[in-house]
Amino acid sequence: MHLLCVAELVDVENHAWEEIRELLSQGPRTYRLEAAEPKAAALTLVRLQVSTRSYLGAIAYEAGGIIFEHGWITLLGAGAEGVCGSLASWNGLGDAEDTVPLPGVLIVAYDAAGGFFGLDTGRFGQSGHIYYYAPDALEWETTELTYSGFIGWLAEGDLDLFYETFRWEGWEEETQKLAPDQVFGYYPPLWTDKGSGSASSKAPVSILEAWRAARSAGAE
Repeated sequence: MHLLCVAELVDVENHAWEEIRELLSQGPRTYRLEAAEPKAAALTLVRLQVSTRSYLGAIAYEAGGIIFEHGWITLLGAGAEGVCGSLASWNGLGDAEDTVPLPGVLIVAYDAAGGFFGLDTGRFGQSGHIYYYAPDALEWETTELTYSGFIGWLAEGDLDLFYETFRWEGWEEETQKLAPDQVFGYYPPLWTDKGSGSASSKAPVSILEAWRAARSAGAE
């Protein structure tokens, strides 16, 4: 199969990056853009084989990652120091396989509660929608959003409502203390009757531990 090169994938006239930057800057959400290293950005774009006309291609090429809400949600890009992995490494497209990918799902983001956002490319019927691995339900649930719609939700959506039962008073400060490869482990777990952001104790755990649970649920 012929792979398109960077020059063929970077659409200078219809690059979506400026549209994305404007969307993020106009939204109420706090975010931090982690810069992409040029070589990693080019390699990520080629491995994904998506054009920068799309939001996915533009973010893969222009961002190492984008960190929202004091570190609560990390949107994957080409990889950066403050981000755990990249679009390539999380999806079996990198040189090293630190994580075992979930076939039919392109992981695009993760959160501090141990949840993961993945673009359905076949696992759930090739819907093209973003699915969320919900740690309070131990299953993947559709958001009914496309990737571009998901970026709009990150910028302008009601994240407080979405994470209402996952968060607690003071979550912002504690989230900022997490390392890029850590998420919160809840006890009792969120999926139990007694588990919640306010009632459970929280401690940092490896994101790989959370991913094993998410991958297992997706493989069923």
